[in-house]
Amino acid sequence: MGKKRTPQLGASQGDSADTDVFRAAMRDVTPLAHPPRHEPPRPKLRTRKRSQPAASVDDIDQAMPLISAAAEDESGAATLAFQRGGVRDQVMRRLRRGLYPTEAELDLHGLSQTEARDRLADFIARIRDIGRRCVRVVHGKGYRSGARGPILKSAVNLWLRRHMDVMAFTSAKAIDGGTGAVYVLLRA
Repeated sequence: MGKKRTPQLGASQGDSADTDVFRAAMRDVTPLAHPPRHEPPRPKLRTRKRSQPAASVDDIDQAMPLISAAAEDESGAATLAFQRGGVRDQVMRRLRRGLYPTEAELDLHGLSQTEARDRLADFIARIRDIGRRCVRVVHGKGYRSGARGPILKSAVNLWLRRHMDVMAFTSAKAIDGGTGAVYVLLRA
């Protein structure tokens, strides 16, 4: 609202008698003070936390260390499973059965441990940034590892357990790679 123009009396000859009477009656009136307008509070928008910048090499070495040999009890046919606290058993059951659609896949076949670790860390960060929840990581069964056993499988098992964006993972169904791949459920 802008300022009100109050023409002076007699300024225009078109003023009617009613207008003159009204203005004369209102001459001594002071306007009421208006209370300030209260606007309703705006709803708070839920925003996702911005992703952390890519970790430095030292951070990756601590969070996802390279392993020297396969675990004693780990064999190529063993199934992998991990469930972080707060993940319901029903969610784990659905993940194990492959009922969550996989939205992306990473194949680590034939890579060295260092290459696999770097690709896995980049993959998880990229997928997290675009809001995906369930992915498949193919690590292989370690048939070409010889007596050392499945080094990459053991390493992926360790790395996923230590990665804070991983809520759960389990070996895939046979059609999706069986014990040579895992379904990974990421933090929302």
